[in-house]
Amino acid sequence: MASLPPLPAVLKPVQHYLKTATEHEKRDPVVAYYCRLFAVQSAMGIDRKSSDCRAFIVGLMDQLETTKNALGNAEAISNEVVGQAHMENYALKLFVYADNEDRAGRYGKNVVKSFYTAGMLMDVLSTFGELSEDIQDNRKYAKWKAAYIHNCLKNGETPVPGPLPEEGEDELAAVGGATGVSDFGAPSAAGPSNPPAQQPFQPPSQPAYQPPTQPTYQPPPAQPSYQPAPQPHQPAQPAQPAAYQPPVPSGDVQLSAMHYQKAMKYCKFAASALQFEDKSSAVENLTKALHLLHTGQDQ
Repeated sequence: MASLPPLPAVLKPVQHYLKTATEHEKRDPVVAYYCRLFAVQSAMGIDRKSSDCRAFIVGLMDQLETTKNALGNAEAISNEVVGQAHMENYALKLFVYADNEDRAGRYGKNVVKSFYTAGMLMDVLSTFGELSEDIQDNRKYAKWKAAYIHNCLKNGETPVPGPLPEEGEDELAAVGGATGVSDFGAPSAAGPSNPPAQQPFQPPSQPAYQPPTQPTYQPPPAQPSYQPAPQPHQPAQPAQPAAYQPPVPSGDVQLSAMHYQKAMKYCKFAASALQFEDKSSAVENLTKALHLLHTGQDQ
């Protein structure tokens, strides 16, 4: 792959996305492709008029075209729905790995880098459109955790596993927006010099358990001395939950490749939700997939 011109200083914000692309060149070329695509879009939004920036952006676009040709008819490149599912699944796997290591108290460079990379790949997901609320929450948490664990290890402190107790939204806004890690060796100037004492964020898709409300006990009314013989009656039968009924196919439904790809996306989203034990999102996405396959119509 042709080398790029030197990165202009004004385009430094895209540097780590390009580094992530290089790291995934052989491991996962699809991830590398979308990281560079995001870098192109970001660079054009920063400066596409100055000669040095324009030369760098053109070189990066040439790299994208070379990668696209090398991957041939890779569906994750030619179809954005498949590409989005691929990137989201990859980012969530990194996030889940880092979160599990964090909660188990196993800290090191790999945990910091996994949180940090997961957060950046969730930035890349904005290439496909507006991020879902869950992805935005995951991204903020991953970037904050990368900075927090990095600074704890740098200062010889033991990180607190998982989310920290609530403090305030202003604290979250100040900490969540910066990763504090420039290259897993030194904190960036924007990052906090010391890890916050408390952090209000709660991991997404983990709703707090609410115990069912118990009815207040009411003593039975006083009974008269004489009770008439009770009339025979049938005990009330508890209501049975209605069994799921799939939609009735509307005639001879013809499904295109796009239908199958979208159903696959819903199934992958459901699998991601199950990783976070988010039953409602999993059921919702599976139901959408079934409805699409039975009727050919998207809900």
